[in-house]
Amino acid sequence: MITIDPVRRELLKNALVTTADNALVMVTRTARTSNVKNSMDFSAAVCDGRGRLVAQGLAVPVHLGVVMPALEACLEHFGDDIRDGDVLASNDPYSGCSHLNDIFTFKPVYVDDKRVAIVSLILHHSDLGGRVPGGNAADSMEIFEEGLRIPPVKIVEQGQLNSTLMRIIEFNTRVPDRVMGDVHAQLAALDQAAAEIAKLARAWEPAVLEAYLDDLIDYAETLTRADLEVLPDGTVEFEEWNDDDGVGNGPIRIHLKLTKTGSTIEADFSATDDDRGGAVHCNRAFTVSCTYAAIRTVLGAAIPNNAGLYRPITVKTRPGTFVDVRYPAAVGSRGQVGFRLRSIVLGALALLLPGRLPACAGGSEFAIAASGQDEAGRRFLHLEFHNNTGLGGNPDSDGQDAGPYCIGNLANVPVELIEAEHPIRIEEYGFLPDTGGPGRYRGALGLVRQYRLLVDDVQVQVRSDRFTSQPWGLFGGGGGAGAVSILNPGGAGEEMLPSKFTRRFRKGDVLRFEMAGAGGYGDSRERDRAAIEEDRRQGKVTDTHIQACYPDHGA
Repeated sequence: MITIDPVRRELLKNALVTTADNALVMVTRTARTSNVKNSMDFSAAVCDGRGRLVAQGLAVPVHLGVVMPALEACLEHFGDDIRDGDVLASNDPYSGCSHLNDIFTFKPVYVDDKRVAIVSLILHHSDLGGRVPGGNAADSMEIFEEGLRIPPVKIVEQGQLNSTLMRIIEFNTRVPDRVMGDVHAQLAALDQAAAEIAKLARAWEPAVLEAYLDDLIDYAETLTRADLEVLPDGTVEFEEWNDDDGVGNGPIRIHLKLTKTGSTIEADFSATDDDRGGAVHCNRAFTVSCTYAAIRTVLGAAIPNNAGLYRPITVKTRPGTFVDVRYPAAVGSRGQVGFRLRSIVLGALALLLPGRLPACAGGSEFAIAASGQDEAGRRFLHLEFHNNTGLGGNPDSDGQDAGPYCIGNLANVPVELIEAEHPIRIEEYGFLPDTGGPGRYRGALGLVRQYRLLVDDVQVQVRSDRFTSQPWGLFGGGGGAGAVSILNPGGAGEEMLPSKFTRRFRKGDVLRFEMAGAGGYGDSRERDRAAIEEDRRQGKVTDTHIQACYPDHGA
C-alpha cells in the first residue's frame, strides 16, 4: 500500500497546474487569431487515466466543467481502440461539448504501456462554417446551421496527423489560414503538456502517480465538504429574465432553487421556462459547468480544482427547458445565457451568505462577429467578446470599473490590433457616466464600444442582452443601467438596434454598443458624501444623476 505524503501531494498538485498553464502560454505565443492570442478564449486541463479531472490551468472557468462529459463521450466511442500517440477531438454539444466553436482535444499519456493521464486543451475557433460568420448567430434553429460538427474522432492517430479531417476543417472555415494556425497551435501545446506529464509519471512511477491522483481528487472533495459544512443551511430562490431567445420569444424566465444541507449543495433549475428556439440557450453540460464555476467562488482558494470539488454539488435541470435543450437545437450563442446562469447562482449565494458577495456584475453579454472583404479583396473576420463591464458594488467598497468577472477570464481585444488587422475603426471605447447602480457602494460603470466600418457589405452578427433586464443590486442597491445598441448615432440614418441581430452594413456605417453597468450594494442614502463628490470630479456621475439617485446629498 502506498502511503500519501501531504507535502508530495501539494508538489504534485502544483506540477499538474503548471503543466496546464504552460500549454496555455504556448498557445498564446503561437496562435493566429486575436480571439485566442489576445482574448485568451481557451482552457487546459489534466485528467487521470480514467478521464477524471485532476488539474486545470488559469483559463475560462466554464470550459472546465465540460471537460469530463466531452472526454467521456470520446472514451465511450473509442473504448479499447486508443493508442499511444492518439489525439481525440470533438466539438459536438450532443457528445458532451458546449458549442461548435470550442474544439475539445484530448491526448492520452502512456508510460510502460499504461495510460497514466489524459491532457486536454479547448480552444474557441473563430469560424467553422455555418450560415453566419463566427458561428454565434442567435437566430439559428438547428445545430446543422451553425457549422462543422465534429463527433468524437482521432485528429492524430499514433502520431500521424489526420490529414483528411484537417482538410475538412480547412474547407469549412472562412479564414483558413488563421483557423488552421490555431489548430496547429492547439496540437503543439497538447504535445508539450503530454511530454511534461510523461516525464512526471516516470519520475514518480505510474503506480505511485495513480495513487496520488486518486488521493488528490478525494482531498479536494474533503476540503469542499468541510467548506460547505460551515456555510448556513437553507433554501433560497433566485430568478432573472433573459430579454429574448434570439427568435422573438421573451422575456425568458430562468429560475434557481438553491439548497444547502450539511456538506452538500443542490442547484435546481427545473422551474426555468421551456425552450422555444434560437441559439441563446444551452445544453445541460454547460449549465452544470456554469453552476460549478459560480459555487467555486465561495469555496476556499486552497481547494484543488478537480473532480472532487464537483462531487458534493448536484445540479438539476428539466429536459426541454432554456437551460437543458434537446437535440437538434442550435447552441452557438450559449455564452450569453452562460454568464446569466453564473449571475443567478451568485445572486442566490448572496442571499444565503449576506455580507459576503457583491451585486450583479455589469455587461450585456455582448459579442460581435463582423466579416467581409477588405479593399484588397481578402476575407476578414473580426470576433470579439465583452461579456462584462465591471463588478457590482461590494459589501464594503464600490465595484471595480472594468474589473474582471470572477468567473470569466477573457481579455479585451486592443483597439490598435483591431484597426491593424481589419477595415474597422474604433471611434470610442470608454466608460459611460451615470450607468453604475446606485447604492451605499456603487456598481461599476458600463462601457461603450463604437465601430465604424471602412468597407462595403460587412455582415455583422451581434449577441447581447440586458436591454430590458438590468443587472441587479443587493440589499437596497439599485440596478445598473441597461444596454443600448444604435446604428449611426446622431446621423440622419440613426436607428435603434435590437439586442440580437444578423445584418449587412455599408461603408461608413457606425455601430454603437452601450453595455450595461453593474448593480449597487446597500441603501444609496448611506453613501459617503466624499465618495459622491469624487465620482463627480472624475466624471463618473453627473449632477442630474446625483439629484435622482442621491437626493439627500448636500442636504
